[in-house]
This record gives sequence, C-alpha cells and structure tokens, in this order.
Amino acid sequence: MSVNPGSKAGVLDVSVVIPARNAARHLPATLSACQGVGEIIVVDGGSDDDTAATAMRWGARVMASDPGRGIQLHRGAAAARHEWLLFLHADTVLADGWRTAVGEFMAHRDNRLRAATFRFGLDDPSTSARRLERMVAWRVRLLGLAYGDQGLLIHRTLYRSIGGFRALPLMEDVDLIRRVGSRRLTVLAATAHTSAERWHEDGWWRRSLRNLGCLTLYFLGTPPHLIAKLYHR
Repeated sequence: MSVNPGSKAGVLDVSVVIPARNAARHLPATLSACQGVGEIIVVDGGSDDDTAATAMRWGARVMASDPGRGIQLHRGAAAARHEWLLFLHADTVLADGWRTAVGEFMAHRDNRLRAATFRFGLDDPSTSARRLERMVAWRVRLLGLAYGDQGLLIHRTLYRSIGGFRALPLMEDVDLIRRVGSRRLTVLAATAHTSAERWHEDGWWRRSLRNLGCLTLYFLGTPPHLIAKLYHR
C-alpha cells in the first residue's frame, strides 16, 4: 500500500473528521472501514442516542458541538492533529481499496494544492440506486460538483487558504467545493457507499428533485437558512 511519506508503517497520516447526530446505528460500519488512519474525530451535534459511546468504543476522539454539519466540520478540522484532512459523513462507508487511492494521492506533493473525493455509491441493489450513481458521476465530471457524502480529502494548506467550512445550516459541502474549484478536484479510484435510507423514506424521485431544488435555490442566491427550512420540511 502506498502511504504518505512520513506516515507510520501501514497508517495513513490523515485525520478523519466525521460530523454526527443520532448516528449510532451507522457509525460501526463507517468507523470499521476507517481503521488504519492517524486519528478519527467524531463531532457530535447533540445526539440523544449512543453516538458518542459508539464512537469511543471504536477508538474515535469525540467532540461536542452545536448541531449543523458546517459548524461540526469546522470544529473538527480545527482540532485535527494531522496535515491531511478527510471529511466523511457518519452514514458513509469507504470501500476496499480506498487507503491505496488516498495514499497515492497524498504521496504527490503537488496535491497539497488539490483536493480529492470518492466515487459515489449507495448501499442498495436496485436499478434506481444505479441510475442515481450515474447521475452523480455525470454531475461531478461535468461540473466538478461533489457533495459531502462522497467524502473530501484535502491538505490543511489548501483548506485554510480557501477559508475552510463555514457555519452554514445547509449546503456547506457545495459552498466549500466551489471554492476548491473543478480544476483542483480529483475523483479517486475508490467508492464511498452512502446509506440509501433517506431515499427509501422520501422516494427516489422526490428526494432527488428536492436535492436539485435546494441546489438551484443556492445558485440563485437564496440564503442557506431558508433552503434548510425547505430541505427539512
């Protein structure tokens, strides 16, 4: 396995930052796939389940935070000890081979001024899931627009230079990835499998159209706090 120069043997010199809220049922799979990194930070946004205890059982450092992914991600990044940061959602599981892909990216010094994301996947065998995966791949390839459920690997130098995550109630991932820019974004040869639970609950088309609607409102300049009200309705 290729690892970043300066890493301990077999351990990626990276801080994994995971914002979580009532995510105890998802965290074991997510954290199990993340073993072999410098540290894992779970930023708990006020859970009333076993999120914190579950994270600690898997060896993660747990931090308390106000809810909101932007706030939680910003707080976790500020506390990270390593130069490379990997932001990951609590219901996203990295597939086999991700360490090799990340290690190879980190090994190139020029990539300190670039960022990387994973291919989008869903933990669902349906044709609807495969269709959505193709749509996301098209969006990323054409627009360079990756969402947070694809993960984001970025060096602290670039993260700081573009201002890091902002304390937004929604669209914090789009806000940051736009500042990274499509020319500085690489899609790694590894997949991040995200839970399809939200699509099961809302319906494949309804969920996808709502996401597209929120993105359109964001690009039209609608304040994120108003978009959040629509998203969570």
